[in-house]
Amino acid sequence: MAAAETGAVASGSAVSSGQRGVSRVLAKLSQSLAGGEFYEAHMMYRTLYFRYTAQKRYEDCLDLLFDGAQQLIAKEQESSAADLCLLLVDTLEKRGPQAEDTDNFLWVPRLGALIRGLNAATVERETLIQRTIKWSTTLHGQYGHPVLHKLIAHVFWTEGNIESARHHYLLCQDGSLCGRVLIEISQSRGFQGEVDLFLVQAVLQQLSLKDRKTAEDTFTEYTRYHTKLLRNEFPYKEPLVNFLYFLFRLIDAKSVAGFRALRKLYDPSLKRDTSFLKYVAKIGVIYFDEQPEAAHAGLPGLGGMFGGIFNRLMAGFDEDDTEDQGAPEGRQSVNNELD
Repeated sequence: MAAAETGAVASGSAVSSGQRGVSRVLAKLSQSLAGGEFYEAHMMYRTLYFRYTAQKRYEDCLDLLFDGAQQLIAKEQESSAADLCLLLVDTLEKRGPQAEDTDNFLWVPRLGALIRGLNAATVERETLIQRTIKWSTTLHGQYGHPVLHKLIAHVFWTEGNIESARHHYLLCQDGSLCGRVLIEISQSRGFQGEVDLFLVQAVLQQLSLKDRKTAEDTFTEYTRYHTKLLRNEFPYKEPLVNFLYFLFRLIDAKSVAGFRALRKLYDPSLKRDTSFLKYVAKIGVIYFDEQPEAAHAGLPGLGGMFGGIFNRLMAGFDEDDTEDQGAPEGRQSVNNELD
């Protein structure tokens, strides 16, 4: 009994000593920040990180690192701040997902704010973005949390990095916002003959990511409000926009024969961008149970009742519209692919 009591006292003394040590480091840390000794402050944050995580004091560690990163950003010490941000993500990974969804979600906007505070020239920022998205997959599927993607997209957009912004907007699961962004990109960077390409690539990518609802919301926003579309309702003047319209209907109907007929009919238009056929093949696998190895095989003709109805429905206006536009088909879309 005496030995147990002695052990308990010793353990309590060790804890008390450790707490005093942390308090001393915190006091010195505050002095270093006030005195502009940022390298020393950075090293003390790292020391406390190792102590807290060793003791599994994850909440204390997270609060400390978040506050430290904010202070270093305010002092324009972006590289040191980015390092603390990476340690923060590391701590979140060590802690693991929490049962309380509100606590998990708390760190999504906080990390977004820290990323926004870092200068685009900060070398570590790209690594931080990748690590943060990877961490968020534990909260929201394999592509990461959509709110995080939206926050990151806004950062890139305000910096004029349109390609990176577009990538994250496509993953933010806000089709209306994505549609508006695509309209702005199309109007500022595209030619008249490309007005459909910006929409088609984005929607095919979203469908390939199994995000059916966002894809149709993007389609609706874009076709309703883009002033350079020759017609803002079905039947559209641009053949590929009609292709998307029919594709949504066929996905709902789960019509394999219809999908194959549609793909065959619009094959010449789909070849305007080499990525389109790849995405259409993925869509065939996802929504119509096609075999991956047969995705690029020769397609059957438009036979049977469906083919006849479809050809009558489509007859005339696609061909006439190409002549009406009087514009070249244009170069391939300037946007990067989502692999």
